[in-house]
Amino acid sequence: MVTAAVLKGVGEDVHVHDDIEIAPPGAGECKIKIVASGVCHSDLSVQNGTIPLPPPIVLGHEGAGIVEEVGDGVTSLKPGDHVVLSFVPTCGSCYYCTRGQGFLCEKSAMAAMGGMLDGSTRLSLGGEPLRQMAMCGTFGNYAIVPEISLVKIDDDVDLRYAALIGCGVLTGVGAALNTANIRQGDTVAVVGCGGVGLNVIQGAKIAGAEKIIAVDMFESKLKMAEQFGATDLVKADEGDAVSNVVALTPNGRGADVAFEVIGLGPTIEQTINMTRNGGEAILVGVPRMDVMLNLNAAFTFLYLAKTVKGCWYGSSNVREDIPNLIKLYKDGKLMLEELVSREIGVDGINDAFTAMTQGEVARSLINHTH
Repeated sequence: MVTAAVLKGVGEDVHVHDDIEIAPPGAGECKIKIVASGVCHSDLSVQNGTIPLPPPIVLGHEGAGIVEEVGDGVTSLKPGDHVVLSFVPTCGSCYYCTRGQGFLCEKSAMAAMGGMLDGSTRLSLGGEPLRQMAMCGTFGNYAIVPEISLVKIDDDVDLRYAALIGCGVLTGVGAALNTANIRQGDTVAVVGCGGVGLNVIQGAKIAGAEKIIAVDMFESKLKMAEQFGATDLVKADEGDAVSNVVALTPNGRGADVAFEVIGLGPTIEQTINMTRNGGEAILVGVPRMDVMLNLNAAFTFLYLAKTVKGCWYGSSNVREDIPNLIKLYKDGKLMLEELVSREIGVDGINDAFTAMTQGEVARSLINHTH
């Protein structure tokens, strides 16, 4: 049996069930003992309907664990291997994977259905099918996960902290190192300093940015941003955020690269407006499906030559980037432990959602071994 937090309807609290049945792994799948899972804003976005996934569903997509069993055809993993789960599968052979864009793998479309690659489910509750978010479902202590959604890591890495790499770290650091073109000495602005935003700040620092301007409404988040490498802090609700950021940039040009890590129409437009002529605005936050932008085409894209880039999953290729991030962590250049504000049991998820919306945490970490 599996113990997991289940979302049964949009807008409802999640409820823990300890009588979830799990089927054996199918071909190309592995049974994973989930050791730890981060509570990510995207989990909250499924709960509140921003990301439309069909309930009932086990939430959680940022996790790490140990392989317990492998299905037919699995060749890259064996029982006992330590793995980070990737919420975007990477098949390695589709059009996008062969072009170095594994974050757009064609197999990832099935994740929107909440089942496995063939559309079927491996979990059930009361005889009814139970879906898994992004083919992961890390809010449960066991999961069946496709081999192409798993990346083997060294056994000496604490799985509690490795769990955070699977989404927040990979997305944020990847946005800075992969999506953006940050040059040594650049000025960077980061709008939204939650868990992903803090990792954008880390990534910008690693990339060589000299000035990193953090923007948020919460004083608590700005303090965390400073810990992770921000050099200047802007309280978003004090005056005009765009003017305040631009005033901090050399000669008032605006940011060389600005990141939006919230997903709101107004903050996306602000981020683009605080970017210098010829600079880049990187959109990282997940907006609701009905969010539209109102931009002046001539004075955004043409005369001012700004580039606006979408960033999905940090533009990452997980089989290269996860080992690289672990090396950065081991070398003392990437902060992971510091991201964990609270360590909780699976029954603390609703409180973790509340803490997230109130700006109290960088990450709440579910430890399934408690």
